Amino acid sequence: MDASPAAGGPLPAYRAMLAEGTLQPDAAQARAAEMLHDLWRRTRGYDPHPEEPEQGGFFGRFLRRKPVAPEEAPAGTPMGLYLVGEVGRGKSMLMDLFFATAEVARKQRIHFHEFMQHRVHARIHAWKRKHGNTADPIPPLADSIAEEAALLCFDEFQVHDIADAMILGRLFQALFARGTVVVATSNTAPDDLFKGRPGRDAFLPFIALIKRRLEVLVLDAARDYRRERILDMPTWHMPADARAEAAMDRAFRELTGQDHGSPMQLTLLGRAISVPQAVDGVARFDFDALCGQPLGPADYLAVATHFHTLLLDGIPRLGAENFDKAKRFITLVDALYEHRVKLVASAAASPDRIYERGENAAMFARTASRLHEMQSRDWRGRPHLT
Repeated sequence: MDASPAAGGPLPAYRAMLAEGTLQPDAAQARAAEMLHDLWRRTRGYDPHPEEPEQGGFFGRFLRRKPVAPEEAPAGTPMGLYLVGEVGRGKSMLMDLFFATAEVARKQRIHFHEFMQHRVHARIHAWKRKHGNTADPIPPLADSIAEEAALLCFDEFQVHDIADAMILGRLFQALFARGTVVVATSNTAPDDLFKGRPGRDAFLPFIALIKRRLEVLVLDAARDYRRERILDMPTWHMPADARAEAAMDRAFRELTGQDHGSPMQLTLLGRAISVPQAVDGVARFDFDALCGQPLGPADYLAVATHFHTLLLDGIPRLGAENFDKAKRFITLVDALYEHRVKLVASAAASPDRIYERGENAAMFARTASRLHEMQSRDWRGRPHLT
């Protein structure tokens, strides 16, 4: 039998990290660890025993035509947890301790955007291609997800897309009715989800459902650990050579704890923006992948609101010969600046020497000024605006 602290649940694991000096004492984190440990106790050995999948996989489940039950969850289903707080408060770290120790046979930990794109929209699209628009895909979709996981842990729960907003209410009602337990981290309180967006009134029942089924804990930690890591980190590496690439690799590792991120896609008005590497709100792009493509202000806004930190490799010298790229870069920097996205970059020159000559050099002066300001310790200490 495993005698490590992790074997006893998230609270012993958290306390072991304190004892080792990996973490510093923090009252808000300690409270969150206690609540997660309580949920860990309530979910030990939990399994609502979903029906066996029928022949035909996802499509075969339509034959059952199991409705979206009006009740929210079967009796005895443990309440889930919604951890909300600003970036860098330790939400993902605490949820990962819970997930690693959870004694639930069928469990999944997934970034919420990836869940919506690959588990929800892709399956609904495949369903409609096969059955048309008259058949309801939500019950069999909920069956398939519930069969894969009795415990779902979502990182970075956020709703920016009207297509997501219209699906979530019925899908989560169906998942809760099938006994699925949900734990989520978010930078946004439930009452502020999809706030100010067209169609939000139709989204309000989902918010009410979340507040009924999940305990909401505001993680108002005393320190922003992630922001502290970037405060004194060099953020502009030049020239864009092998040494700069190594520095960018180190920065990504320090900010994410990983050597490489996973590719993902942001969807916007039916288009997809490919993100080469993403981990927990940190994205890494090559300059040409972000500014050499026909992207516009709405695309850069989606990047700026979705990611709190952007690593951008290989910013070249700009001028009349590549002015299309220069215009996109100006638009990108404006979006990053307005939403206080932290930028780490490798470049051919300092910001005020990237675009030195030509009739449009004056246009770039404001961008260079913003890039200089974004390197300051004071600016990097400001919270991300979604």
